[in-house]
Amino acid sequence: MRLCSLLLLCLAAYLSSSYVISPPHMWTKLILTHHWPSTFCGMEVPVCHPNISYWTLHGLWPDKGIDCNSSWHFNSSEIEDLLPDMKKSWPDLLSPMSTGFWKYEWHKHGTCAAKAESLNSQHKYFSKALELYHKLDLDSILTKFDIIPSENYYKLSQIEGVIENFYSVKPKIQCVHPAKNAGFQILGQIEICFNSDFTLLDCEKHSTKTPKGHLDNHIAVDKTSGFSVCDQDVPVYYPTPP
Repeated sequence: MRLCSLLLLCLAAYLSSSYVISPPHMWTKLILTHHWPSTFCGMEVPVCHPNISYWTLHGLWPDKGIDCNSSWHFNSSEIEDLLPDMKKSWPDLLSPMSTGFWKYEWHKHGTCAAKAESLNSQHKYFSKALELYHKLDLDSILTKFDIIPSENYYKLSQIEGVIENFYSVKPKIQCVHPAKNAGFQILGQIEICFNSDFTLLDCEKHSTKTPKGHLDNHIAVDKTSGFSVCDQDVPVYYPTPP
């Protein structure tokens, strides 16, 4: 009887420690997603404002969870000091004067990211996304290495190579595929990934923080976005701004 009690105590301690290390439903990877306004606005979007000539933020997405707290409503007054940068770096291409895009991103992704103490407020979430966006400075890096909008096509490996060589991690690059036999694909979205401690991570890998046996359910791609992973063998068109 004493041995049985001891075994149960040990089991309870093990389960308790496992919970501390890896809480259920806790994300382990963040995806900082950039999109190219000209491509987004060219996807038969009826009302769009594509007159932006730099990569903008689409979102900061944890790899687990969607709409994690429907009662945690978006409140723009909590990020009032961030709004000038938000309007420039994270614009709503459909309704520039609206906060609807940020509200959507907060409800769908921010409430899940907020499971981590480092992102457990609207201000922490949006300010961290902006911080990572500016730290990466993706637009400047692509330009520096001659990946610029052009009527000429690129190989996907050229774009991947610049990002991998500079940041030392593998991104996830997404395109729009206009037609089955078009002969090209349109550069649309670039994801760069981070561990939970905000260190860079290969997007195709599990986080180094992921406990053994913990599944990494990648839900970062919005199914309605129209973007899908670029084909390695198809030329890439990087459209010029209008």
